[in-house]
Amino acid sequence: MAELTFFKPQTGPAPLAAGLLLTATIAAATIWLGNQPSVASLGLGALTLAIVAGMLVGNTLYPRLQRACDPGVILAKQRLLRLGIVLYGFRLTFQQIADVGLSGIVIDVLTLCSTFAIACWLGRRVFGLDRETRWLIGAGSSICGAAAILATQPVIKADSAKVAVAIATVVIFGTLAIFIYPLLWPLVSSLIPGITANEYGIFTGSTLHEVAQVVAAGHAIGPDAENAAVIAKMLRVMMLAPFLLFLTLLIRRDAPAGMVQGGIQFPWFALLFIVVTLFNSLHLLPVSLVNSLNQLDTLLLAMAMAALGLTTHLSALKRAGVRPLLMALLLFIWLIVGGGMINLGVQHLMG
Repeated sequence: MAELTFFKPQTGPAPLAAGLLLTATIAAATIWLGNQPSVASLGLGALTLAIVAGMLVGNTLYPRLQRACDPGVILAKQRLLRLGIVLYGFRLTFQQIADVGLSGIVIDVLTLCSTFAIACWLGRRVFGLDRETRWLIGAGSSICGAAAILATQPVIKADSAKVAVAIATVVIFGTLAIFIYPLLWPLVSSLIPGITANEYGIFTGSTLHEVAQVVAAGHAIGPDAENAAVIAKMLRVMMLAPFLLFLTLLIRRDAPAGMVQGGIQFPWFALLFIVVTLFNSLHLLPVSLVNSLNQLDTLLLAMAMAALGLTTHLSALKRAGVRPLLMALLLFIWLIVGGGMINLGVQHLMG
């Protein structure tokens, strides 16, 4: 039976404390940096910065600290990650669904499903990538970037190098999109005179990778586009939990008969994520407390990202080659072109 506990220390308190202190230090520094206007305007959020900083430390200083810090770093990468995903539910409410309407839900579902299906097909038939890599890149492109990749990792039991490769694709193409989407807006509005900033915002939120990137791109377009983009993106983030449940069922179907019992764990943290979102929709907690929980959640997720970076070696990234980047590039093109067609089609039929 899968465990419901988040913490199960298997070593002494000193190594745990040292590793947690290291990841917390990196997380706090990157959260501060991500809040600086010059950095925030680039769409580089705390999660992205945390893994970059973690990789820098991991490939320079960390080898000398690994023996003393590894237990705490592993705990942050695994247990704190699950707790962070659960607490992420306090950022969302089911009332947000009504704000984008049924058409927004349909757009997000079609974009998510088509993008992940294309990722699976491209990864297997065209680029010959292993299942974990194509699923991680597909999750990051189709749902919510690094957070989706991190949440998918424990479900499919992918190693850190593959996770780092997938996150790198999100960082590269999501950052490019921050500049491309605002530049496309005048062209799109001239070619499609009836389109509104609100509709273009929904397109932005339904196709761009990271929440921070959506905010940055939407802000550059205008306030109406920014609000619609964030709501559409949050709705897309809410689809993370059912997506993880789907992956679990898919793994159970494909697993050899003798390995299903011991080899696969039900992603309880995904179910708890839905429960927390439902609870948050009731607005029973004071706003100040919810804000504090969101700040704690950002710290936990940043610590998990820092831990992932600390345990990622650049040699493993080099071994991955260019195929994952090429696959992510094709997915990026699909999100702009195919996602645009999905948005236009749904808004035309249901508008």
